[in-house]
Amino acid sequence: MKRLRNVKIVATLGPASSDYEMIRALHEAGADVFRLNMSHGSHEEIAERHAIIRKVEEDCESTIGILADLQGPKLRVGVFANGEEELEEGADFRLDLDPAEGDATRVNLPHPEIFAALEKGSHLLINDGKIRLKVTKYGKDFADCTVLTGGTISNRKGVNVPDVVLPLAALSEKDRKDLAFVADLGVDWLALSFVQRAEDVNEARALCKGRAAILSKIEKPAAVKSFDSILAVSDGIMVARGDLGVELPVQNVPPIQKRLIRKCRAAAKPVIVATQMLESMIDSPMPTRAEVSDVATAIYEGTDAIMLSAESAAGSYPVEAVTTMNNVAIEVEADPTYREVIDASRAAKRNSVADGIVAAAREIAETTDIKAICCFTQSGTTALLVARERPRVPILALTSQEGTARRLALTWGTNCVQTGKLERFKEAVVNAAREARKGGYATAQDQIVVTAGVPFNTSGTTNILRVAPCDERLIYHTDPG
Repeated sequence: MKRLRNVKIVATLGPASSDYEMIRALHEAGADVFRLNMSHGSHEEIAERHAIIRKVEEDCESTIGILADLQGPKLRVGVFANGEEELEEGADFRLDLDPAEGDATRVNLPHPEIFAALEKGSHLLINDGKIRLKVTKYGKDFADCTVLTGGTISNRKGVNVPDVVLPLAALSEKDRKDLAFVADLGVDWLALSFVQRAEDVNEARALCKGRAAILSKIEKPAAVKSFDSILAVSDGIMVARGDLGVELPVQNVPPIQKRLIRKCRAAAKPVIVATQMLESMIDSPMPTRAEVSDVATAIYEGTDAIMLSAESAAGSYPVEAVTTMNNVAIEVEADPTYREVIDASRAAKRNSVADGIVAAAREIAETTDIKAICCFTQSGTTALLVARERPRVPILALTSQEGTARRLALTWGTNCVQTGKLERFKEAVVNAAREARKGGYATAQDQIVVTAGVPFNTSGTTNILRVAPCDERLIYHTDPG
């Protein structure tokens, strides 16, 4: 399905979007990738949604990516005798391992690993940061705190510990079972929560065994500090602004978002901006002006994808939310300022033959009357390098690997086409010309740029660039190979 924009849209599925008609409507409205949230829904429900997505993909003759988002460890307080208590600013409050019901002076925190990592002066945030505590004294089974920001604390509210690296694996027992299930099911991307260090990603990759690409969610200060090493071992990144905005001062999040997007683009790895992008559309058919500006900002920054969470999973207007994102993206990308910003932020690092080939492809396409850049790719690397250049013409990623095509559905500007295996370069050029014409990217009178690697069907061999006519007769007359 040909899109009129380059940035991709990720839509989360849930109770409001679980049947064939709604999932197809979301795809037709603009969703390129569907997110399956493993925090909600049984394995049977996840399998059913996966099957529906693949049916929509077949019926629409599209390439659709599927992202399974693992829950990660959940840190929560215990329960209160009265169900809830009111904490006053300046009061003392204790968290401990005692399983007894809590009161206004203490509550159970059944996570000894938190106490093991605490330091005097550490902060504990409860209920998405609405309650803030400062540690004054601690031991292996307790933490005495002063209430910095008071409020109502109730049963099983979440706890964030922003100041320290917790000695916790990113994968809980539930996550390990979910990972094995969705990897066998055939998802394309696996989103990893609670990432603090590169080792967390390596652990997930070892368990995944190449069955899905690994996308690291950056939602903790420790992950921001270790971002370069995390990026190096990840296939993609999600800027998860929800928890990031709880654990860090909110004014820190926009510059972090901008910085992470730049680094991902330089590394030619896709990045998603997520959380609260069109939050008001959970209940309203229209977004706020600030939300539209937020979506536009992420697009101007060059993100590969923008994501809807509750808006499409549980909201009253899922199709309208996708349509809004689609329309904002089309408008932003038509703005001359968008091209100025994107071109100015292009990284000039050239470290390999493949880097030089894709940079030349973009320059040729932008200085002559070229209609598209067609890249043949097995692993997806060539297409990722072309997308890093953010060319002004469409990118056709042609691959014989179904999994590669689906993973590239998350990457900026890529229009994925699955082809048979090719043995000769002339055959590849003819195939590219046919797909460019078939997809409406060019006519027989136009020219395209073709990049490929010889020998064919070998990853990491991008070494050929060809300006080719879309008229097959001219290809056979002029191409010596």
